[in-house]
Amino acid sequence: MPDHSQATGNQDLIWEYYQNECPESFDGSYSRLRFLMERIKAPAAVLNIGCGAGFFEQFALERGLDIHSLDPSERSIGELRARLNLGEKAQVGYIQKIPFPDSQFDAVIVSEVLEHLTPEITRQGLEEIRRVLKPDGRIIGTVPSRENLLQQTVVCPCCGKRFHRWGHEQSFDAQKLQAMLSAYFDVVKIVRRPFTTWRALNWKGRIIAAVQNVLWRFGSHGSNENLFFEALKPRDNLGRGRKCG
Repeated sequence: MPDHSQATGNQDLIWEYYQNECPESFDGSYSRLRFLMERIKAPAAVLNIGCGAGFFEQFALERGLDIHSLDPSERSIGELRARLNLGEKAQVGYIQKIPFPDSQFDAVIVSEVLEHLTPEITRQGLEEIRRVLKPDGRIIGTVPSRENLLQQTVVCPCCGKRFHRWGHEQSFDAQKLQAMLSAYFDVVKIVRRPFTTWRALNWKGRIIAAVQNVLWRFGSHGSNENLFFEALKPRDNLGRGRKCG
């Protein structure tokens, strides 16, 4: 295992809790992960970075994808191996040092991951993703759109340390995301949109989500949206930065 910076160590503690002690916190990710999975055709080889509650891996197996998984949590990876019989296809590790060979995958999924990373680790991670993708392979994922990080700041009652409750380090808009991705990939598409898992909402949440979806279809954007992105590894392995769609 690589040495942890303090920021990486804090992230590990946060996600050990959410993934293993509070897995219901991922219930709202159902529609987002389904949307991403449906953009990939079997029998593609796919790496999912950040396993969460394992929803994407389960969907991918049902669809006939050759799914691999990467996550820092030994406990989460162990449970994923046991429950879905992934064996060595599920590995403990970090985005900045991916333990898979060069040019192995048709697609790499990074959904709600990049916002947890510092800018330097993000750059290292994108280099690694480009390395493990096949030529013309795709990086596919999401980040929160235009998140106000201060609104989710909490204070530890024991030590007084302030931190983002989900461990977010960065906020993204379409321009920042395009500039970042185009340094390593040909950017194909960046779209701002909501993802709604209706079964995870109460009646009030469903009303709010329904209004949000109607407004989005008419081109009006609000809070709690995501930036969906999809980009290609260039055949010459150099990011050329196509204009996003």
